[in-house]
Amino acid sequence: MATRTGSARLTTRAAAEAYVGGVCFKLGPPRLVGAELEWLTSTPDGGRPRPEDFAVALGPHAPSSIVPDTPARPLPGGSVVTLEPGGQIELSSAPMSSVEDLSAALTADADRLERLLAESAISMRSGAADTERAAERILPASRYRAMQDRFDRIGPFGRLMMCNTTATQVSVDAGADEDEIARRWRALYAIGPAMVAAFACSPRLAGIPGGRWASQRMRTWFELDPGRTAPPLLSDPIGDYARWAVDAPLLCVRGGCGGRPDDDWSVPGDASFAEWIAGGLDSVIGRGPTLSDLDYHLTTLFPPVRATGYFEVRYLDAQPGTGWRTPLAALFALFGDPATVDEATAIAAPTAGRWRCAAELGLIEPELRTAAAALLDLAASRSGTFAPDLDAAAERCRRGRTVTGEPAGTKVARR
Repeated sequence: MATRTGSARLTTRAAAEAYVGGVCFKLGPPRLVGAELEWLTSTPDGGRPRPEDFAVALGPHAPSSIVPDTPARPLPGGSVVTLEPGGQIELSSAPMSSVEDLSAALTADADRLERLLAESAISMRSGAADTERAAERILPASRYRAMQDRFDRIGPFGRLMMCNTTATQVSVDAGADEDEIARRWRALYAIGPAMVAAFACSPRLAGIPGGRWASQRMRTWFELDPGRTAPPLLSDPIGDYARWAVDAPLLCVRGGCGGRPDDDWSVPGDASFAEWIAGGLDSVIGRGPTLSDLDYHLTTLFPPVRATGYFEVRYLDAQPGTGWRTPLAALFALFGDPATVDEATAIAAPTAGRWRCAAELGLIEPELRTAAAALLDLAASRSGTFAPDLDAAAERCRRGRTVTGEPAGTKVARR
C-alpha cells in the first residue's frame, strides 16, 4: 500500500479519518489495471516447502519475508513475488493500461516462476482451497503470528484462510473525482455477489466445519473476524470507509505492546484503533498511535473491496489453470467507462449485498445466476480480445455450470 508515513502522534479521531480518506482514495483518471495471482505449493511428498527452500528457488526474486536483505527483483514481466503464511506463492503485477498486456505479462511471469520453483522440486498448483492438508503456517513473521493468535481466539476460519486458500485479486483505479470514486466503489460492491457466484470454485477445504458452500474460501473470510472483513457502508464511500477503518479492531502493533518481547506483536482483547487514539490503550501498548501505525493498521483490513489509493477486488476465488484471465477481463471491461459502470450497477442491483448467499449457493440461486450471466454479457460486449471467453462464461452461468464444468450444487466428498 502506497501511503505517507510519519512518527507524529495521532490525537484525534477526526485527524485519523481525514488521513485515511486522503491515502486510500487517490484522485486521477481511471486507466490502469493490475492483478495478484496466488497458487498453492507443495514438495514431492505433498508437504509444504520451507522458507529456505523458497529462498534457494527464487534467488534474487525472493521476498523480504524470507530473505531480509533480498533485492526482491521483479520477474521479467514486472511481477513481484511474495509468500503467504502457508506457503502459497503470489505474483503481484505492475499496473498496466491494457488487459491484453497485463495478461501476457502475468502469463510469462507465472511460467517463469513455475520453472524456478520446479528446479528446487517445488510444484505450483491452481486451486482456491487446499483439499488435503491441515492448515499449517510456515512463515514465522511477527505479523502472521499475531494474526494467528487473534484469529484462533475467534475460531478455525482464520488459520484456514491464512494457510489453505488462494485468490485472484484485481485492482482498478479509484476515479478522477469524488463522484466517480463513489460510482466505481458502489459498482464494485454491487456486482460482488454475482461475481462471487460466477467464479466460485472452492466447494471443498480441508479442515473446514461441515456445510456445503460454493466458495469455502469466501466462507473463511466472512467468519474469521467480521470487524475487519465485513463490507463497510456505501452511502459516503470515502467518509464511511474512513470511519469503518478507524473503528476496526487492532490486529497487531509493530514492536510489541509494553512489557512484551519486541517480536510479539499481538494485542489482547478487541480494542479498536479509535480506542488507541483516545488513550484507552496507553497502559497496554505503552504509547499512543502514530501515522505510521495507522498506515500499518490499514494493511490489516480485509473487506471484499479494499481502498489502498486504488481499489483492490478481493472476492474472487483463484481460478483453475489460466482461468484467471476471464474475471480479470470482465472487471476491466465493466469499469472501462462511466456508462458501463452505471449499467453494471443496475444489472447487479437485485443481488447487491447478498454476499453469504453467493458464497454458499453460488449459481444455484436464480437471481445470482441471472445477474452473473448478464454482467458477463455486458463485459463481452465491451471487450475485444477476451470477448469469446466472456461470452462462454456468460453461457456457462446461464446453464448453471461452475468454472470446472460441473453443475452448480454438485455434491462433493467431505474431507
